Amino acid sequence: MSTTTETRQFQAETRQLLDLMIHSIYSNKEIFLRELISNASDAIDKLRFLAIENPELTANDQELEIKIDPDSENRELKIIDNGIGMNRDEVIDLIGTIAKSGTKEVLEKLKADKKPDAELIGQFGVGFYSAFIVAEEVTLITRKAGETTGVKWVSKGDGTYTIEEVAKPNRGTEIILKLKPEDMENGMSDFTQTWELERIIKKYSDFIAYPVRVHIKPEKKEDGSEAVAEEWKIVNSQKPIWTRSKNDVKEEEYNEFYKHISHDFQEPLKTIPYKAEGRIEYSALLYIPQKIPFDYYFQNYKSGLQLYVKKVMISDAVEELLPKYMRFVRGVVDSSDLSLNISREILQQDRQIAAIRKGLTSKLASTFKEMLEKDRENYEKFWKEFGITFKEGITSDFENKDKLMNLLLFQSSLEKDKLFTLKDYVGRMHPDQKEIYYITGENRELLENSPHVEKVLSRGFEVLYLTDPVDDFVMQHVTEFEGKKFQSIGSGDLHLGDEESKKKSEKKVEETGKKHADLLAKIKEILKDNVKEVKVTDRLVSAPACLTGEGYDMSLHIEKLLKRNGESTPSPRRVLELNPEHAIFKKMAEKFTQNADDADLPRAANVLLGYAVLAEGGDLPNPAAFNREIVSLLDKAL
Repeated sequence: MSTTTETRQFQAETRQLLDLMIHSIYSNKEIFLRELISNASDAIDKLRFLAIENPELTANDQELEIKIDPDSENRELKIIDNGIGMNRDEVIDLIGTIAKSGTKEVLEKLKADKKPDAELIGQFGVGFYSAFIVAEEVTLITRKAGETTGVKWVSKGDGTYTIEEVAKPNRGTEIILKLKPEDMENGMSDFTQTWELERIIKKYSDFIAYPVRVHIKPEKKEDGSEAVAEEWKIVNSQKPIWTRSKNDVKEEEYNEFYKHISHDFQEPLKTIPYKAEGRIEYSALLYIPQKIPFDYYFQNYKSGLQLYVKKVMISDAVEELLPKYMRFVRGVVDSSDLSLNISREILQQDRQIAAIRKGLTSKLASTFKEMLEKDRENYEKFWKEFGITFKEGITSDFENKDKLMNLLLFQSSLEKDKLFTLKDYVGRMHPDQKEIYYITGENRELLENSPHVEKVLSRGFEVLYLTDPVDDFVMQHVTEFEGKKFQSIGSGDLHLGDEESKKKSEKKVEETGKKHADLLAKIKEILKDNVKEVKVTDRLVSAPACLTGEGYDMSLHIEKLLKRNGESTPSPRRVLELNPEHAIFKKMAEKFTQNADDADLPRAANVLLGYAVLAEGGDLPNPAAFNREIVSLLDKAL
C-alpha cells in the first residue's frame, strides 16, 4: 500500500499531560498495563454492542480476546485486541486531543506543583497516555471493524506524532511499546518477564470479561527438548466481578474494578455489591468515590452507571438508572430481563429500568443510613464531598424525602467543628422551643456575626448554619421535621417562647412603632425604594439594624450568587428593622424631635442600611456614596 506519512502536533494540553507522563512521579509504574488492558476491554465491549444490530462485524470471527506479547531481546511489549478498532479521524481525535472541560486549569495546577499529584493526573482517565510512563516510543496500529484500511500512529511523546495508512489484515488495535531501560530503584521493572506480566494482570485485571493471554515463549533444555512449551496462556479468571458472591471477592479486587470503570486512582470510599430478585432480577456493583471529580460541575460531566444485558455492555453511562442527585455514584448494573436492543428512548420510559432505579435508590439510601449510624467518620467524608448534590433530592425525590431528611448534616452554633443531623438538633431542643431555627448565608463566620442570631443565641437556643448555595432553595421544600417547624431567623416575624410572652412582645413592639411612627416614615422617605418598609423590632440585642425578608423573598445570599453567575434578577425590596433600644436609634429619635429635617438623619439612615446589607453578606448598591456618609459622620464625631 502506497501512503504518505504525516507529522502532526499534539494539542497543547495533551503535550503537557505527555510531559507529566514521561517525567512521571508514579512510583507504581505497572499501572500502565491496567490502563491499556482496560482500553482493550472497552474496545471489545463496543464491538459486541454494535454487532447486535450489525452481525457482519463479527461474522466468522475468532474468540474475542486481549493478547500480551513480550519480547525481552528487543525490550518491546505488545498489547493486542480484536475489538472495534479506530479509523484515521478517530485516532487523531481520541489520541491527539484531550476533550475535557477544565483540562487547561488542572494542568496549570499540576505544572505549578513541585510534585505533581498522581491522583489529579489520574482524573483525566489517562488510559493510552500511561504507555509513556514506561515507553520511550509508542506505536499504535489499528483498523476499524467494517473498514478495509489500517492506520499506524507513532510518537516518542516529544510533542509530535506521525500518522499514515497501512495494510492490516484484521480489525482491532495493536500497541507496541519500546520500553525504557530497567531501573528497579525508580520502579521500572522488566515488563518483558512473563511472570511479572502475569502478576500485574492478576492484580489489576483479573475481572476483565475477556481472556487476557500472555505469550509464553518456548524454552529448550540442554538436550534440545522443550522445557516450556509455547502457548498463549489465559491469566485472568474472566468471571464478571459483580456476578460473584461478595464473600469470594477480596477488597483489593473490588477496588481495582472501581479504578477500571471510573479511571480514579484512589480507592472508593464505599463499595456496595447488590443482587435483586423478584419481578425483575439484576446484579449491581456500586461505588461511592472518595473525592469529587475535578470536572464534576462542568456541563459535559459524564454521569450514570454502566449497563450490561446478558453480560453484553449496552452503555457505559446510563443516567436513568439513578436519580440525578445520586449522579456521583459509579458502578455496573447487569440484568438478563432487559432487551439487548434497548434504545435511549426506551431507557427513559421502560418500566423495568424504572424498577431498577427504584431498587438502587432504596439500596443507596439504606447504605447511607447505615454509614451515618455505624461509620460516621466516612459518612462525613462523603457529605463534605457530595452533600450539596445530595440535598437536591429533597426538592425532587418526594417518595424518599423523609429518608433523605434524616441523612442531612448541618453546621450548628453548638459546636464549630462538628456536623449534626436534624434528629440530633430536635433531641436537645429546649422544652419551650417550638421551632427549628436556621439561617442561610455565604459562610459560617458571617452567620456567627449576623445580627439575626443574637436574640436566639441569647435565649440559649441552637441555630443551624446553612452555607451551601442550594440551601435557600432546599429550605423552601421543607416545612417541618418530627413535628417541629423550620423557622428562618432572617425572614418573617421571630417570636421566642410561649404564646403569652409572644403577645407581650408584639404589644411592646406595636406601641414603640406608634411612638416613633413619624421617624420611621421619615427614614422610609430617605431610603425610598431601597427598602420595602422600615419598622422597629425586638429581634436585635446589640446590633442597631438588620434586613429581613417576607415569606419566599429571595435572600441577599441567593441574589449575590445569581449576580456572580451573570444572571440579572430584580433585587427584592426588604424590610429594614431597627433596634429601638440601641443608642443610635435613640439619638436619631432625639434629633428628629428637635428638627425633623436635621442633616444627620439622611446620613445615619443610609449608613444603617449599608450596615445591615454588609452584615448579611450583601453588596452595597452604591459603595462610594456609603463611604462618603461614613467619612462625613466620622468627621463630625471627631
